[in-house]
Amino acid sequence: MYDVARLAGVSQTTVSFVVNNVTSAAISQETRDRVWAAIHALGWRPNAIARGLRTRHSQTLGLISDEVVTSPYAVRMILGAQEAAWSVRQMLLVVNTSGQQDIEQMALQFMLERRVEGLIYATMYHHEVVPPPDLGPVPMVLVNCFVADRSLPALIPDEVQGGYTATEALIRRGHRRIAFINEVIPMPALFGRLEGYRRALADYGLPFDPTLVCSVHSNAQEAFAATRALLELAERPTAIFCFNDKMAMGAYDAIKRLGLRIPHDVAVVGFDNLELIAAQLYPPLTTVELPHYEMGRRAVEMLQTLPAGETLPPIQHYIPCPLIERASI
Repeated sequence: MYDVARLAGVSQTTVSFVVNNVTSAAISQETRDRVWAAIHALGWRPNAIARGLRTRHSQTLGLISDEVVTSPYAVRMILGAQEAAWSVRQMLLVVNTSGQQDIEQMALQFMLERRVEGLIYATMYHHEVVPPPDLGPVPMVLVNCFVADRSLPALIPDEVQGGYTATEALIRRGHRRIAFINEVIPMPALFGRLEGYRRALADYGLPFDPTLVCSVHSNAQEAFAATRALLELAERPTAIFCFNDKMAMGAYDAIKRLGLRIPHDVAVVGFDNLELIAAQLYPPLTTVELPHYEMGRRAVEMLQTLPAGETLPPIQHYIPCPLIERASI
């Protein structure tokens, strides 16, 4: 800093004010420009850690996730969070725990030692969690997960709305017998999407037919078998809503094996919007998108707008799941 001050012809205090963007200091624009020119000429880099200790602002947020490398959802979530952080020149520290508690505790300690100003605790699949304790004054927001007593703020996908949107899209295309291939393992998405399916039928005056609902494991093979069984009914469905895009892939195979066409004979809607599946199927799959990008972005924005020393209210924010229309309905 001494060399920068000497080259710019100002005091070290002035350099500090310019670097830390102290707007209350009466420093002309010409002087600020001269300081930055000296910084660039000398290749000087301020010590961010020391500056953080002085200002009590590290300009850093932390994101702890149970799955980063292996999940395409993580890419969207991290991208949303990172872009929101970088828009105000904040850094985002990301740690993948692979669901291991010891790594999670180490990651938490690492971030607290670096004085992160907020923490995002994220999971790649929507479920209940027990987040790490002892965060001290650091505010935390949950993404794609929640605690049993709803005592922490959370951003979670609106599964009910997503199921409703998928079913409504089929109804508006004239379908009246709509099947739903659901997950078999109990989870919020299972119950929420089924509720949305039933609500849409009721709102449009269509009866709920339990023979049109199948529960299978989340893979293409079991969805294939479920689709064949549905299409062998005496009064077969003209449309199928699948719990996720992997199941839709199995449904596609079954429909085509029976010599039927998509969407002319049977329409299909998926859920997730996995590009490697939805956009590559033929015809391309209409699906409901899980809002991972939006959840990541909004989590950072919630932490950014929080006044220093305050905590976020424990509100559960339900993020809409948009319909991505392609060619399968």
